[in-house]
Amino acid sequence: MANFKLTISDTKGKSVSKELKDSDANPLLGLQLGNETDATIVGLNGKLKLTGGSDKSGVPMRNDIHGAARKYVLLSKGVGLQAAETGQRVRKLMRGNTVSEEIYQVNCKFDGELPVETPTENIEEKTEDKKE
Repeated sequence: MANFKLTISDTKGKSVSKELKDSDANPLLGLQLGNETDATIVGLNGKLKLTGGSDKSGVPMRNDIHGAARKYVLLSKGVGLQAAETGQRVRKLMRGNTVSEEIYQVNCKFDGELPVETPTENIEEKTEDKKE
């Protein structure tokens, strides 16, 4: 029973958040960061490339840690480490690069442009409902 929040960004810099539950989320299980999957699971035509994510407690996924387990890693720079001084190293808790059921958010990159949803369509629908 996997539930994911999928954050999809396109080549123009726009991002959209979608939620996948149960059987819709199963194609993502077992994929590693950097892998590509079909975008039809979110209703788009094209490919999605997994770029990152985090688990339910906010621990980020890191590409150079294999598996799905949480591990304490000695870091000097990169994902999960903010502003380290030169020569400084910090031991931090990180999640591996494989998507599992413990993952809460998955970040991915869409290879095309996301469709534009205009807010005026929603406003027109609401005004029609009020008139009836």
